[in-house]
Amino acid sequence: MKKTSQLKRSMTYVMIGCMMMVFPSLTNSSRATELPEWLNNINLSGTIELEAGYESTSPAAGDGEDTSGLTLATAELGVEAAVTDYVSGFVLFAYEDDEDVYVDEATITLSGGESMPAYVTGGKLYVPFGNYETHMVSDPLTLDVGEARETALAVGMETGGFYGSAYLFNGDVNEADEEDDHISNFGINAGYTLEKDAMSLDVGAGYINNLIEADGWEGIFEDEGLSLSSYVGGVGAHAIFTMGAFTCIGEVVTALDDIEWVDETGALTTEDAILAYNAEVGFTFAMGEREGTVAVAYQGTENAYDRLPETRYMGAFGFDLMEGAGLAFEYLHDEFEGGDEADVFTAQLAIEF
Repeated sequence: MKKTSQLKRSMTYVMIGCMMMVFPSLTNSSRATELPEWLNNINLSGTIELEAGYESTSPAAGDGEDTSGLTLATAELGVEAAVTDYVSGFVLFAYEDDEDVYVDEATITLSGGESMPAYVTGGKLYVPFGNYETHMVSDPLTLDVGEARETALAVGMETGGFYGSAYLFNGDVNEADEEDDHISNFGINAGYTLEKDAMSLDVGAGYINNLIEADGWEGIFEDEGLSLSSYVGGVGAHAIFTMGAFTCIGEVVTALDDIEWVDETGALTTEDAILAYNAEVGFTFAMGEREGTVAVAYQGTENAYDRLPETRYMGAFGFDLMEGAGLAFEYLHDEFEGGDEADVFTAQLAIEF
């Protein structure tokens, strides 16, 4: 109850602060609420994405189907608090279409400040495995294979362009014969960034001791009634290169071993190691006083067994409507291992603040 009261009180202060920024005359009122000094150290940020989509499927057997829809794809509100120069907290509330509002991230970070470029972060977070940057509206296939949100503890450092971190957590996926529940998952990542004139470069790689902890695997366990026989390590690597108006993105995420599943009857099934990749080229140009970007991408997977497209071709065009607001259009064509195909058109209106 005490924690709930503190959260409600903090959110009340945040809302009062927002009202006073919008209606500054309130600060002159004799009945104005005196705000605590720590409220000056709080920053709010957010994203809202409204999407309209049309999908046409062409299965290898049977008739295809056309569908369309309008969705609130994303609504996020982030609250960042700088408690001191060395202690900060972050909470991200999120909503996705037809889902309840939930806490997507909640972390406490201890940093060394300017004297020591190191940090310790703990809480609910996306572990630093993979990069997943894209020009597209849709997430890349590498994210479906590798992104994991866990309650974790991470330590890292950034200095002279080099960065790296190590992390550990108690995952949701246990081995089929594992009875004890322990902190047995871990990973590391490292990379280097360089910026010089109109050129920038970011290269990095990472390792996680169980790739099947990625969030994209959760539906597979439920839909196919499978459990994992043993942990499957994974590696990922990325390179992002920008020269003037052109940006190239390359990323690959792969399992290091074959995946052994145990079905509901106890039978063992072995699948070849899964791999996902993304290659993109984007070009940014001026549209009057605004900025536009056109990009193409080639993505794919190996040994996904129709869970994900074997090949994906994509194109996107987006531009700024005004500061903080943008409109983007995307087309993608998916081809699956079993012969199914799909075409998807998406239009997205988004604001960021």
